[in-house]
Amino acid sequence: MKNNGIASYRNVIAALAVPLLVGACASVTVGRPFDYEAFASQVRVGSSDLAQVQAALGPPIGKGLVAEADGSLYDQWTYYYGRGDMANAEKNRFKLLQIRFDKAGHVASYNWSGDMSGTPAGATTK
Repeated sequence: MKNNGIASYRNVIAALAVPLLVGACASVTVGRPFDYEAFASQVRVGSSDLAQVQAALGPPIGKGLVAEADGSLYDQWTYYYGRGDMANAEKNRFKLLQIRFDKAGHVASYNWSGDMSGTPAGATTK
């Protein structure tokens, strides 16, 4: 399971890096902003379903399949957002949320990584 997440994360980072390198001094934005705090406060592992996730975050940017070593299969939705500026690396931000759904369409698990900049005032990480 960890290898799939790491590979996906590396692919997204690579997708971010290419435009940054080509643009040299340009600013770039990839993905779509999303509110992790809204997701974390509204969605529960084991009980929330596809419709509840979409209500909290909108449609996913990507959909895929996770195949575990034990043969388990999960549908996966991916949300990501990044912005960068080669002239000022301190402004670079990236966040990634991958949500796995069981066969019944309920949230089985999720991976979150990224920058909490832009989180609504008063929100905390979980």
